[in-house]
Amino acid sequence: MRSLLLPLFLAAPLAAQQPAAHAHDADPDHMQQGGTLPAGWAGRTDRGQPLSGARFAAMGTGFHVTTGPAVILYRAADRANGEFHTLATFTQMKAPMHPEAYGLFVGGRALDGEGQQYLYFLVRGNGQFLIKKREGANVTTIVDWTANPAVVAADSAGKAANKLEILSKGGQLTFSVNGTQVHQMAMPTADATGIVGLRVNHNLDVHVEGFALHQIGGGAGH
Repeated sequence: MRSLLLPLFLAAPLAAQQPAAHAHDADPDHMQQGGTLPAGWAGRTDRGQPLSGARFAAMGTGFHVTTGPAVILYRAADRANGEFHTLATFTQMKAPMHPEAYGLFVGGRALDGEGQQYLYFLVRGNGQFLIKKREGANVTTIVDWTANPAVVAADSAGKAANKLEILSKGGQLTFSVNGTQVHQMAMPTADATGIVGLRVNHNLDVHVEGFALHQIGGGAGH
């Protein structure tokens, strides 16, 4: 018996070292036929995927995003200086293979370089929200996926609409969904300044309305 168990015992640590299958192996990016971004907009994908794999276009009074790879989308003009309020309403148009997230980012710096930085606030179709911070290749979780009744979950057709807001005031960042505060954290105003924009994870079909940046205290707004 001992001779049979020993090889299994020795094999276990080796098996544990094998990398787990990446989520993208089971659900690869469905590359889109991307076109020219609307005037003034720039974008960046995760994992070095081509930006042409995501489609982003003005539609009606808003914008329509179809991914492909996960992407951030932003305008240089949407730069918060001092205290600010940013918001947008996102409508997931159909269900992805797995719950995938969309939302806002703030504090964007060096977005076209290796030292990119931003903090992002996302929701997904199962009624959960998330807050993370990216610094270069490192991503830090501030609030892991958390269910909250303020987040509208997708219906039987995979559709859901959620209004997201981030307020930077008095050294605090306040995160709200559909008018309800879901999280608040201390963050010096200077640390929260920078580009604000949109983030849409992979293989999603999302419509965006009312995206805006409002400076508080007399700054220029959009």
